[in-house]
Amino acid sequence: MTDPIRLSKRLIELVGCSRREAELYIEGGWVTVDGEVVEEPQRKVQDEQVILHPDAVASPQEPVTLLLHVPSGRFPERVVEALGPDSRWPDDRSGLRTLNSHFTRLTPCMPLQAGADGLHVLTQDWRIERKLKEDLGKLEQEYVVEVSGELSARDLKRLNHGLVFDGTPLAPCKVSWQNETRLRFALKNPLPGQLVFMCNSVGLKVLGMKRIRIGGVPMSKVQPGQWRYLGAKERF
Repeated sequence: MTDPIRLSKRLIELVGCSRREAELYIEGGWVTVDGEVVEEPQRKVQDEQVILHPDAVASPQEPVTLLLHVPSGRFPERVVEALGPDSRWPDDRSGLRTLNSHFTRLTPCMPLQAGADGLHVLTQDWRIERKLKEDLGKLEQEYVVEVSGELSARDLKRLNHGLVFDGTPLAPCKVSWQNETRLRFALKNPLPGQLVFMCNSVGLKVLGMKRIRIGGVPMSKVQPGQWRYLGAKERF
């Protein structure tokens, strides 16, 4: 029985790497302890089997951005608390390896309309956070709104341009029917409660709202409660 030592120190003893390399290997998810991936260099080990993956690369982890599908009737904060590897969208094509560190220090960006579900952005990347803040008034958001009631051609035009919200004329937007009960809204920086107000103004009752796109980034086919990584070539 040996005395407990830091995992990083044990790895140095095993492979002859530097302390910094050992930390990068461990933080990158390349090291297992008795078959379990451990990402904490300070983890104490004794006689456990420590193995470095043969394809391991000692490089700093890049910050990630997650695209979460908030389910209907759930608060985004509650869904974020339950994020983990098991809820990753199976068809994610980003090529990124899931690490526990990807679920820490996440900043929510561009809040959903109250009562809406759908696309929610969480990022570790200050560049993404800054862009979404600075371009809030420029980026088009797309919502699908389930409604009940009758809508005339004249009122559909009013939805596109002509309504006044809290004394302020609303900017033009693009509203069209997706099917018999769903309207598609494409608009920039919607005010809190704006979509419900717009629908109520033309005699429609809102039954549900889902955000499906922000700028050039769609939610894709991510299912409720699942998430995917923002792809390297995707741009808001």
